[in-house]
Amino acid sequence: MSAATAMRLTPRRIGRVLLIVNPASRRAARIRRKALKAFAEAGVECDHMSTEAPGHAATIAKTHAHKYDAVFTLGGDGTVMEVLGALGHQGPPVGVLAGGTANVVARTFRIPLNPARAVPMLLNGDEARMFAIGVGVGLDATMISEAPARLKKRFGFMAYVIGGYKAVLRNKKFKLRLTVDGIVYDRSASAVLVANLGAVLNDLVAFGDGIVYDDGLLNACVFSPDNLRDALRILWRMIRKDFTPDPCLFYKSGRDFRVETIPHMPAQADGEMLDGTPLSISVDPLAGSLLIPKRN
Repeated sequence: MSAATAMRLTPRRIGRVLLIVNPASRRAARIRRKALKAFAEAGVECDHMSTEAPGHAATIAKTHAHKYDAVFTLGGDGTVMEVLGALGHQGPPVGVLAGGTANVVARTFRIPLNPARAVPMLLNGDEARMFAIGVGVGLDATMISEAPARLKKRFGFMAYVIGGYKAVLRNKKFKLRLTVDGIVYDRSASAVLVANLGAVLNDLVAFGDGIVYDDGLLNACVFSPDNLRDALRILWRMIRKDFTPDPCLFYKSGRDFRVETIPHMPAQADGEMLDGTPLSISVDPLAGSLLIPKRN
């Protein structure tokens, strides 16, 4: 399991793109026509291909990406990460069009959910290199596992809210051994997040102070609420971006991480469920190239 940091590069001229569509994702099939129209209006030639199974987006990207100036994904965060992982630092940049349930990548980089606005913004935006949002163990993994496909299809992002509510009420604690750049920390925890991005959902929720995606480091955030009151306090502080010392919060930054738990705990990476702990996580600089809107 790896994650990378990011840097801004001089944007390139984009004249021809490949659009990889995941028709099983919540919004993609419905808004594909809007996306194709947006590319046509921008004067950009666009070929589109649909995925047929998990992992197919990576296969399409590996096989066809070299023919294009950029590859765009229209699906969920899993589709984005498949394509970024397949292309690596040698492939063309990837543009993200939100077609899933959470759309964490799009929301984090303030990419509009409407492709009519997103396409021209990305075509004329900056280029950043990045790979992962974060790897989570505990509460957030439970939140995702408690939001099955049928709920996501019916309720959209609220399915994750429902899953999160269940996870917080359950507040399952576990023993954590966290190793950061060779130094071991033993703690009790309800959630661990090794984050590349400092905030998500249009900057609504921040994980910690000073977490940025272009500093060459990842950040371990350990959350240890003892009860519902502690959990609500931590959430309120994350929304307010208040990260003064708190006995329920613990942070360490570094480049190489090992997450071990007793008992075995579920885990997720960028919204996709993993086999669970133990996990090894490390920085892979410039692992992929992502198109993002220009900073104001």
